[in-house]
Amino acid sequence: MIEGSDPGADGPAACFRCGARRDPADPGRLLAWVADFDRGAKRWLCPSCARQHVRDIEGKLPGEYW
Repeated sequence: MIEGSDPGADGPAACFRCGARRDPADPGRLLAWVADFDRGAKRWLCPSCARQHVRDIEGKLPGEYW
């Protein structure tokens, strides 16, 4: 796991794409962060990067989902 990448932790999380930091003072925006699991590692995408890469995210879903 990338250090500081867990939005549930006390410290600020960082987006693995752009490096944006979450703002713990804005709990509504925290809900928009997306967890990405790659080879067992949990990484986070900020809301902006999640919107930009939504097709990549959906492409990882198993066929049974659709």
